[in-house]
This record gives sequence, structure tokens and C-alpha cells, in this order.
Amino acid sequence: MKLDQPLKIFPTAMHPCSYIPGLIARNAVVDPEYDMNPEIYDYLIQNGFRRSGEQVYRPYCHTCEECVTTRIPVIEFKRSRSQKRIWRMNQDLIVKVNTNGFRKEYLPIYQRYLESRHESADFEGVEKFLMAKWCDVHFYEFHQLDETQQETLIGVAVTDQVSTGLSAVYTFFEPEIASKRSMGVFAILWQIEKACAQNLEYVYPGFWIKDCRKMNYKSNYQPIEGLIKGKWVPLEKGS
Repeated sequence: MKLDQPLKIFPTAMHPCSYIPGLIARNAVVDPEYDMNPEIYDYLIQNGFRRSGEQVYRPYCHTCEECVTTRIPVIEFKRSRSQKRIWRMNQDLIVKVNTNGFRKEYLPIYQRYLESRHESADFEGVEKFLMAKWCDVHFYEFHQLDETQQETLIGVAVTDQVSTGLSAVYTFFEPEIASKRSMGVFAILWQIEKACAQNLEYVYPGFWIKDCRKMNYKSNYQPIEGLIKGKWVPLEKGS
């Protein structure tokens, strides 16, 4: 791909690793003044970058290569037995697609989701964290029906759509309801189905880290590929 302007990438300051205790980490960040667009963003995703708000970054740790960017080839994907069960269990949900940005109805769910996982949670700037003005951001809303057929929003999967696929940015859901439904798993399965329906090649679920329980689950989605030393290679389940 030929860029219209030079792409400047800067290293961040060192900071404690969020995933593996005792390690020091830093990121490589695309110049925030760069005129980002969907085509360049897609190119960067294919080369291991992710997005947090309008900041596009990838790990840049000289002594560690544990963070591996992943992608699921959706045409080849086969659900496991447990994934088939979770898929069937959630067929009663109504999924709506919101392309108009962060809605105020999301905030209480986001708050409860963070509170269930962190002793202290910062809810400020959530919209800035999830949105990017140069990106095609979709909010996939999962609604549950009660006995009176009233809809209740129980989860949201924030997803970027690019020409090669869907990039999972962040998923949050009602902790009590969603834990019974395995909403985190279902959200990825739904994104895979959505990508297939749109004739897209991949779902990019984020970083896989072998020695981090919160991040190594991604190898459960088979086949899945990891970007290792500049090449996309298969990752075995539980590897």
C-alpha cells in the first residue's frame, strides 16, 4: 500500500504491563496528527495495530513478544461443541446495529460491567475511548425479551468495520444476565456470522497472550491466526 504522507510512529513511555505482573511495557503509537482514514486503518490492523479511541497503537516491548495480534478467517471457522451450545442458547436475543455513536443508555451497563471486574472503575471518557471520527464504528446491541415481550438491553459489542473484516474494539454487558448466557463468547460468534454475511474475510478479536488468563481464550476460536514476527501463522487451541 502506498501512503499519501509519511507515517510517523512514536514509542510511549515505559509503564507496568497490564497483563503480566512484573513486566514493563510500552507501545508504538501512530502520530495523533496523522490524517487517518479507513483504508490506512485497515492496513495498520493487518500489521498488528489496534485502536483505543483515536489512538492507533501496537505493543513495542523490546524484551517481550507475548502480545500477539489475532484474526479469525470467518469462512474456515468451525464452532466447538460448547460454542454451538452458547449459540443455540442465545437465539432468543434481538441484535440491533447502531451506527450513530455512543448512546446514554450504554453508560449504566458499562459502569456495572467495570465494577464487576475492577475494585475501582473510571467511567469518565468512555465515549472518547470507544469512538473515532475517522472510523466506521458499529455498536451491536444485544436485547433480551421478558415475559411481556419488553426489550431490555443487556450488552453491547463495539466493532470497527474495515474492508477486510470486523475489528472487535470492546464488549461490555450486564454481569449477572450475561454470565449465564456467556455473552462474551456469543458476541464473538455473532461478529463472525456478521462478517460472513457481509463477505468479509476476518474478525480481529484483539491480542492473544499465552500466559494471561484474560487474554488466552482467543485460541478457543478455531482456526485462528496470530501475527508473529511479521507473518500470520495458525495458533493451536490452548497453545
